[in-house]
Amino acid sequence: MSAGRGLVVGTAGHIDHGKTSMVRSLTGVNLDQLPEEQARGITIALGFTALDLPTGRRTAFVDCPGHERLVRTMVAGATGIDAVLLCVSATDGMMPQTREHLAILQLLGLRTGAVVLTMADLVDEEMLELCLEDVAEGVAGTFLEGAPVVAFSAVTDVGKQALIDVIDAFPDTDRGEDGPFRLPVDRTFVRDGFGTVVTGTTWSGTLKDGATVRLLPGDQTARVRGIQSHGLASGVATSGARTALNLAGVDRDQVPRGTVISDAELPCPHMIDVMYRHLSSAPPLEDGSPVRVLLGTSECMGRIHAAADLDVFAPGVAKPAQIRLEAPLPCLPGDRFILRRTSPMETLGGGEILDPWTVKMRRKNRIAWGGQLKRLAAGDPLVWLERAGEEGLDPKDWKRRSGDTEKALMLGGRSFAPRIVGRLEGVLLESLGAFHLAQPMALGAQRRELRRARLGDLDERVFDALVERLSSANTVLVDGPMVRVRGFELALTPAQARLKKTIQETIHAAGLDGLKPKDLHEVHKDDEVAALLRLIEAEDFAQQTAGLGWISRDARNELRTKLQGWLQDHATLKPGDFKALTGLTRRAAIPLMEYSDGLKWTVRAADGRVPGPALV
Repeated sequence: MSAGRGLVVGTAGHIDHGKTSMVRSLTGVNLDQLPEEQARGITIALGFTALDLPTGRRTAFVDCPGHERLVRTMVAGATGIDAVLLCVSATDGMMPQTREHLAILQLLGLRTGAVVLTMADLVDEEMLELCLEDVAEGVAGTFLEGAPVVAFSAVTDVGKQALIDVIDAFPDTDRGEDGPFRLPVDRTFVRDGFGTVVTGTTWSGTLKDGATVRLLPGDQTARVRGIQSHGLASGVATSGARTALNLAGVDRDQVPRGTVISDAELPCPHMIDVMYRHLSSAPPLEDGSPVRVLLGTSECMGRIHAAADLDVFAPGVAKPAQIRLEAPLPCLPGDRFILRRTSPMETLGGGEILDPWTVKMRRKNRIAWGGQLKRLAAGDPLVWLERAGEEGLDPKDWKRRSGDTEKALMLGGRSFAPRIVGRLEGVLLESLGAFHLAQPMALGAQRRELRRARLGDLDERVFDALVERLSSANTVLVDGPMVRVRGFELALTPAQARLKKTIQETIHAAGLDGLKPKDLHEVHKDDEVAALLRLIEAEDFAQQTAGLGWISRDARNELRTKLQGWLQDHATLKPGDFKALTGLTRRAAIPLMEYSDGLKWTVRAADGRVPGPALV
């Protein structure tokens, strides 16, 4: 993170443990601005201010409320912070809400912070030592184990400089500049002369002043006409920064807390697949129970279903699951969430979103479903392609999800999982094998005959690419519209070979008169005749022609030679000439002339036919 982007530090801890007083001592700003906050002496809304550190970094403070009923606001404040100051009163030690806040921060994936022993002026050395032991025990096994601990007093400024030095030593956090711009809104207000202003911590991406943004969920858009970063005017909002956006074209009530401001289309699902961890301190949770989902600054109701063989989430268990939501929730893989009980209000656990594009999980498939989610959690993006199945994914969508284009196989402009392509290849080869078995005298199957049943729903481009893939691998042979398994050889019995030869002789004897199928079947009544005719046609010995029936290749070549000879000596060919040339009746000559036109041997003219482009 660059110095210009700054650092976002959140405060957390039990009510009345001095979070707001500490921030006021460091920055000179009182974050309890609401009359109710000042009257009751507690933080109700999120508070924000900034401090310039000795190294030049600008730090934004997010002061989260400590009251149990305001945990939703606390989660909203903790979302997007780089580090936390966990405030523990030296007079009270670790309290229930302190532990709950710490558990939430752990579930949200925070890894940096310090413990501040506030009100240090109110205790003696012995009491302070006892508090230090209490804190060490309370943070054991969490990301704050071994973190700096600073004794601090907002009254005497004891420990103030030490705390500033600790904050300045917090490492930079890389939130990623390449993703879509995302700003979960935690406050919305109207400023005179400006209009609607929203604030939040930018999760990812960058946004320039003047850009058009989406307000998610929904299809509302707005134009950005002013940006502040860490309290200072800026022409761009960057990831990881405390950001304020002045939005044109929307009213305050159109951008409530929980809205996500983005410059891209994001999934807003009603179902999410997750890896869920149930807190060790939480009571057991039955599979299918209603839950309250907190993600970023959003909150919605839903039900959790285990993607594992269990009926109860026991304390401390970590399992894949699916959460079905009552409202759309803008999110992406990797986002962290918190689950709370609907009643009584208590934190149950949390985890990480794995698949926001999921479909409904069936109970009978939940173990296999959980296996897929474990692979996603381990970093295997091919699961998304496998779930897309035989439809595949648009390559742009695949790249947005995975950032990887090499693991997918391309067919017909779509991205597929290798195992899905392998399955389709197997289906195609099985269909070809069944065709060869059912029609052993056919040289191959027509493509349209193969693109049926299981393969019937494939896009035509995908099917053609699948055939080409097998052809390139020398698994099948493609001969025009015909496809056959490589190595397939037509083997006629002696009787079938004799029958084929007889049929060929019958067609050849018909000459240019052709042989109608009905007449041919009257002469040859054997069951194999239809199959042998397809073979004869595939070998180009004869061709079936509309209006004429079967005409041999030799008869066709004879006709072409006669046409070439006539038209070399004559300008046109009239119907009477054609009859004399072929010796056919008018009834037989007309379909043969049309056949000649279809082959482009001849072309109709005003006073007869002239040579066509294929006659030369």
